[in-house]
Amino acid sequence: VQLQAFGGGLVQAGGSLRLSCASSGRTFSSYTMGWFRQAPGKEREFVAAISGSGVSKYYADSEKGRFTISRDNAKNTVYLRMNSLKPEDTAAYYCAATARRTYYSDRSYDYWGQGTLVTVSS
Repeated sequence: VQLQAFGGGLVQAGGSLRLSCASSGRTFSSYTMGWFRQAPGKEREFVAAISGSGVSKYYADSEKGRFTISRDNAKNTVYLRMNSLKPEDTAAYYCAATARRTYYSDRSYDYWGQGTLVTVSS
């Protein structure tokens, strides 16, 4: 599975962005897809995850109500819609795929995209 994330950029506080992550391969729908982020000098942290079917969605507490994860299995793509962005959301955002049940730990994910940088100015 190869993943490619894109859609990052510079946005003002309060603005929105939609990240996309495109996957190669024919088994995309069998993977739980997750988004993680890593700010400079900080550890990588869980942002959101979505089950293979798209029915179950999980969010970090700090993102609930602001971020929405979705997927289109026909397009082998997962999305992260980010609203009401804050300067503390500035980070490199990574998409990842796992066949395991533990969605919130980066150690559960076997495949990673290259990251896309989101910068939120105040």
